[in-house]
Amino acid sequence: MTLLLFIEQFLNGMQFGVFLFLISAGLTLVLGIMNVVNLAHGSLYMIGAYFASTFYGLTGSLIVSLVLMIPVMLLVGIVIELVVLRTLYDRDHMDQVLATFGLILFFNELVRIIWGVEAQPLTLPMWLSGNVEILPDAPYPVYRLVVIGVGMAVAAGLFWMITKTRMGMLIRAGASNRPMVGALGVNIRFLYTMVFGLGAVFAGLAGLMAAPLQSVESGIGEDMLIFAFVVIVIGGIGSIRGALVASIVIGIFETVGRSILPVLMLEVVDSETAQTAGPALASMLVYILMAVILFFKPQGLFPARTG
Repeated sequence: MTLLLFIEQFLNGMQFGVFLFLISAGLTLVLGIMNVVNLAHGSLYMIGAYFASTFYGLTGSLIVSLVLMIPVMLLVGIVIELVVLRTLYDRDHMDQVLATFGLILFFNELVRIIWGVEAQPLTLPMWLSGNVEILPDAPYPVYRLVVIGVGMAVAAGLFWMITKTRMGMLIRAGASNRPMVGALGVNIRFLYTMVFGLGAVFAGLAGLMAAPLQSVESGIGEDMLIFAFVVIVIGGIGSIRGALVASIVIGIFETVGRSILPVLMLEVVDSETAQTAGPALASMLVYILMAVILFFKPQGLFPARTG
């Protein structure tokens, strides 16, 4: 039973890691290239989930909802960059933190005004609502496997774009030496806009995939934002490879630890103590891991100059 529980929670951790990667990929590029601390990035995850719920209610198709969500989130990201972030590039990080924190409050209230205070449901279609046996007597939801597969495919596509295309070359160069990129005649403002728009699409995609698994309500992106910042610190600011590795590691640590640690603690303490202290210790493991990694690798596992 413990082995089956570990396998199930390991896959859940992979799925959680996929969500973290889609959010942190855009966040690490924004911080690494634009040098902007954007606390409102988790709000893009929330907005993507709301749009997914709305489009699914109108079309009844998760795939059509995805197709509609991509240009909408790209437009949302571009508008935010043009209206708000473009005014913050020459300001210090404290001003950026205050301004983007204000955006969190604005978007939380905006979704309450547009969609109401009730959680928005998104029911899975029949072809994604079943289970598959990953091992004998070990069924696992098909949708969660699809999420893992889609997330890894997106990661592979993004890695290809970053390493093989001209846009990716500019992104890597901007993360390593932003003034030089501008001096070479690259339209750095346009690059900033496209990077932020791309990050908004990835965050929205994470929100769409998470919508059937959690309640879509105001503020759902804030907890994910905390984990996303941990991801980019561990992986290395500006590094897509670092974001992917750190996301998967943190997702597995958080999910497996929260589920397995109380079971292991039953061997040494009583049931009530195990159920109370286990999840708390599991949550601490992520930050302990971050401290250990930064002790040996202060710039993260894969700094931008090597990512």
